[in-house]
Amino acid sequence: MAQQLPEPIASKKVIVVANVPNYPPLEFKDPKSATLTGLDIDLGNALAKKLGVEIKWEEISFEQMVSALTTGRADMILSGMSDLPTRRDTLDFVDYLESGAQFYTTADRKDEFKTLTDLCGKTVGASRRTSFPKEMETWSKTACEGAGKPPLKIVGTEGSADARTQLRQKRLDAAVQGSETLPYLLNLEPNSYVILGEPFTSVYQGMGFAKKDTQLRDAVARAFGEMIKDGTYADVLKKWELSSAKVDKIMINGEAAKAQ
Repeated sequence: MAQQLPEPIASKKVIVVANVPNYPPLEFKDPKSATLTGLDIDLGNALAKKLGVEIKWEEISFEQMVSALTTGRADMILSGMSDLPTRRDTLDFVDYLESGAQFYTTADRKDEFKTLTDLCGKTVGASRRTSFPKEMETWSKTACEGAGKPPLKIVGTEGSADARTQLRQKRLDAAVQGSETLPYLLNLEPNSYVILGEPFTSVYQGMGFAKKDTQLRDAVARAFGEMIKDGTYADVLKKWELSSAKVDKIMINGEAAKAQ
């Protein structure tokens, strides 16, 4: 598969991958060793092995992800990024996880929210760097205001960890994270949080590529397809208890890819 890579990557035998290690269980630093770990890390390392190259993880702020590709600082993005239509103007995505935005709150408040509309009028936070605040606004207009209830009071936080801090401090009534991260959170901090209802959006997480880098995109897509076939992908998902979030085929920009 190394022969299918763009010449600069094939000759160096190194692929540079942008990542922000603050979104467990997809990517984070192990608290004991400070080692980069997570589902995305295991997936990226397995892809690199299939492609016959080494992987270099480049820690970049989420806001700088796209510019990192256009300036050549990174070759691709693998960092829990949602494949959104608004991002496809500048990026192509090879999708690898099913996800959705989901409400949760602290365990001591679970009885306050029998249905999701009990959140109407409440203060709810999510990372301002994500699509969640906008998706919460859309949900609120339909589920709350459309039913004559007060809208959500939406707070943009500095990240998911900040949202949880504000939850514990009672500055937020609830928060929103990707559905793929919440089971890990509940295991990490038992009896601290509860999930509210089902995800209120549906989206794929994707590996991002600059529009001009179709050769790299397609090489990675083929390698990912091999991982689906030989069970490597399933093993990574099982390790991180996210088998339910799997995709069954190669998908590019939310659609099944043509035969590679």
